[in-house]
Amino acid sequence: MSKCPTKLFANYNRLDVAFERGQGCTLFDVKGRSYLDFLSGIAVSSLGHAHPRLVEALTDQVKKLLHVSNLYIIPEQERAAEKLTEVCGFDAAFFCNSGAEANECLIKIARRHAHKNDLPTTITVAHNSFHGRTLATLSATGNPKYQENFDPLVPGFRFVDFNDLDAALEALQDSCGILLEPVQGEGGVIPAQKDYLSALERACTEQGKLFLLDEVQTGIGRTGHWLAAQHYGVKADAVALAKGLGGGVPVGAVLARQDLADLLPPGAHGTTFGGNLLASRAVLTVLEVMESEGLLEKARARGELLRRRLRGMVGVKSVRGLGLLLAVELESGLSSEASAVATLCFEDGLLINAVRPNALRLAPPLVVKESEIEAAVAILERALCRLTTSAAGAN
Repeated sequence: MSKCPTKLFANYNRLDVAFERGQGCTLFDVKGRSYLDFLSGIAVSSLGHAHPRLVEALTDQVKKLLHVSNLYIIPEQERAAEKLTEVCGFDAAFFCNSGAEANECLIKIARRHAHKNDLPTTITVAHNSFHGRTLATLSATGNPKYQENFDPLVPGFRFVDFNDLDAALEALQDSCGILLEPVQGEGGVIPAQKDYLSALERACTEQGKLFLLDEVQTGIGRTGHWLAAQHYGVKADAVALAKGLGGGVPVGAVLARQDLADLLPPGAHGTTFGGNLLASRAVLTVLEVMESEGLLEKARARGELLRRRLRGMVGVKSVRGLGLLLAVELESGLSSEASAVATLCFEDGLLINAVRPNALRLAPPLVVKESEIEAAVAILERALCRLTTSAAGAN
């Protein structure tokens, strides 16, 4: 298929395919060819494509009302907040439109907390992190390639190596808190060490500092729990969510304890579209479906099956991640071939992506079936065998 002329910004290297419809874990392009979706729109399509309950709820809402603004009471938003805070264990919720907006809100809460408590306004963050593309969240992102030529960046962030506890504890002395991903998603699906998070949570509590978690990619069942923090037995003071929260409808959220929510009274922060009726209906439906279909348990079980099937595969050095957010690290002979592997998989009907030159990310919908895991693994294995054979022949 030849690409059509486009008036879009050229800020994406798009694959030459256009999808027309989807069902469960399968996407169909305009020519009718099917693809196993093991990327989920980058961990977004938590219920897969065209889940009947989500379709029904959104269709019903579209027929009634889409938007009234947050100047008025939105019962759908209140119901979504009640359910979300209940399952995740927080006092209050703020709805926005994206993960970047949610992290931006966390940063603003941290600064207000610092001013109220006479603390330094600096926030400790990690190298290799990704928190978004607004100027503040970009400034908090520990990867120079995302920041190139966007300077001057927003000041007030101190970077330390991820999983380096001593460095983080030292930096925390001169900070109002720390902002981390439990699993660095765009950084290569790098999980935090358990003792690292628990020690930082304890230090923040003792010092009156904020322990903030970016669960934009890891939250809402992606790792097999409502929050990845539950794998580690830690509790953030506030957490950012997005991606899978709306099952494909754009929505972000910040969950916080009540005293932090109270730092943003009327006029201190806001959003035009955040928490609109369609987004709120999507959030509530996603949460209800996840409970009724046991998707947390399935994510853990299917994630472990996928991990087992990937281990020991030709060309695979290691498998890392939690639940259904996994990365395959390639062996040294294929250390720069992740994009080539992803391309071969795409040509064979499997969607994954190269999250790093030597690592592939797999994040299928939480409704993925065992048979679909087996089919995906077979496609990936064919691609790895093909490249491994080519590399051996070149030598």
